[in-house]
Amino acid sequence: MRGYFGIGVERINKPFNVGNLFRSAHAFDASFVFTVDAQYERRKLHRVDTSDALGALPYYEFDSADDLMLPRTCRLVGVELTDDAIALPSFRHPIQAAYILGPEAGSLSPEMQERCDFIVKIPSKFCLNVGIAGVLVMYDRLLSRGRFADRPVRPGGPTEDLPEHVHGGPVFRSMDPFRQQPPLAEVEEAATAGAGKPPRRRA
Repeated sequence: MRGYFGIGVERINKPFNVGNLFRSAHAFDASFVFTVDAQYERRKLHRVDTSDALGALPYYEFDSADDLMLPRTCRLVGVELTDDAIALPSFRHPIQAAYILGPEAGSLSPEMQERCDFIVKIPSKFCLNVGIAGVLVMYDRLLSRGRFADRPVRPGGPTEDLPEHVHGGPVFRSMDPFRQQPPLAEVEEAATAGAGKPPRRRA
């Protein structure tokens, strides 16, 4: 699958939720994980993070929304239940994205929501656990951006295998329409053309 993604949490304080989210991020092949203004005991993280995600993924800590730094082309996607948020099943995930979720008993800060390029919401009756919400977002990204065989009309698995991806051949474009004579060559030709003419006399 093209692109990359990272996932993080803001103002979280329960290490078990952090460990669960980071373990799932490791399973879904995230490129990095991060926290913003988090308050939890790191030593308790390993009780849940049994895959040692922090030993396999780059991990970044930021003190505030203003301190959050992402790659230049990375789009920040907030996960929050707001009135104008995009429903997750209708959202097209950016090729390069970082997802940010709020704390257990709260929402993304106004400062963080202001920084987001998009805000999506999971269509549920009430807020979900941070770890579960993160899994749903990552699974939806995998489902929409990955290559899988089509679902059959009747219940069960696909009856036909996914066709093997075929790379196209190289495309050669002619550059002739864009070629122009260098300015120095034009000057040189003009000088050569006027070499046989007698010089003008000044009055």
